[in-house]
Amino acid sequence: MQAFTTVAGPAAPLPAANVDTDVIMPKQFLKGIDRSGLSRGTFHDLRFDAQGAPRPDFVLNRPEWAETRFLVVGPNFGCGSSREHAVWGLMQLGIRAIIGTTFAGIFADNAANNGLLLIGVDLAEVATLADLAADPQRNRLAIDLPAQSILAGDLRVPFEIPPSRKDALIRGLDAIGTTLDQAATIRAFEDRYHAAQPWLAQ
Repeated sequence: MQAFTTVAGPAAPLPAANVDTDVIMPKQFLKGIDRSGLSRGTFHDLRFDAQGAPRPDFVLNRPEWAETRFLVVGPNFGCGSSREHAVWGLMQLGIRAIIGTTFAGIFADNAANNGLLLIGVDLAEVATLADLAADPQRNRLAIDLPAQSILAGDLRVPFEIPPSRKDALIRGLDAIGTTLDQAATIRAFEDRYHAAQPWLAQ
């Protein structure tokens, strides 16, 4: 999993509420047996018309938001089905963090398991950041995860994150990596357990 310490880049506004996982990753892109090619599917019906041509009015298709790294989104982002492909596609598209007020629960778990940082801040702060993201002259942000801060010029927006999730993101550890990080402790427990109950090894 890609580590996240300090990341800088353009942010794009997607202010609609209740953007669900079928909008993020339409069902026709779930047919593959691996994760390849999901960047094309991400926001497909918003990004492309019926002939497959890019929609010039969609923010992520505009040159000012090329190389977007962050999304500033409306409430309840990622609702709907549990498809993990939505997170995979966002990350393949280059998105490293999403800022909003609330996120759907399963989507948030999928994001945490794959290294996509979700930042929850209050409505006024989201509105301020969305205004910046909508302005191509001011749409560049930096997120300093160790300091738990969003930075944009003179603006600093602090955010909260569970310590265990913060540590895993900074170190680039998924759930398996987090478990293996405790391998010595697990082995020591196993040794003590079997020493106290040797018949289990027979």
